[in-house]
Amino acid sequence: MTMISPAGRQTLLQIARDSIRHGLDHGRPLTVHAANYPEELRPLRASFVTLQRHGELRGCIGTLEALRPLAEDVAYHAWAAAFEDPRFAPLAEWELEGLDIHISILSPPEPLHFENEADLLRQLRPGRDGLILRDRGHRGTFLPSVWESLPQPRDFWQHLKLKAGLPPDWWSDTLQVERYTTESFGDETVHHRHMSN
Repeated sequence: MTMISPAGRQTLLQIARDSIRHGLDHGRPLTVHAANYPEELRPLRASFVTLQRHGELRGCIGTLEALRPLAEDVAYHAWAAAFEDPRFAPLAEWELEGLDIHISILSPPEPLHFENEADLLRQLRPGRDGLILRDRGHRGTFLPSVWESLPQPRDFWQHLKLKAGLPPDWWSDTLQVERYTTESFGDETVHHRHMSN
């Protein structure tokens, strides 16, 4: 997966911030035209935008399918994370202060082939793989960042089944699993870079 340049990362973080500001002022996401941005921000890519305040989750919205050019996808998901996450009230003006934005860009998912659960668990790469589980109308995903709180492959896998609405010991012949990687960056990585220069 091609990495986004430091300048491209800065641009995406600014798009996200501008889209949230636009949402506060106009009640809708910022309209972004990918053609106005550098080439690396134009391909169709799937992204997640996570918002935090003082280290606490404040919203996270994204997609697993690449539906829009990257610049447009980030603008939409930043707005949605701020105002559409059903777990939180819409972001208020005063919360902009101290709001940290994190962006994860997904690689195209690739199917995993496995004989049984032990075989699947052997193939998982802790800290690196995001997983998508599908079976009989159930679906769930964990971003690679979830490994930080669930570092053991079996725990990661069982919690993903729970997230998809399945029992932790669920297994079937129709189970489908795909993996992807993410390129993640956020406000705090920018701050650290500035401090080390």
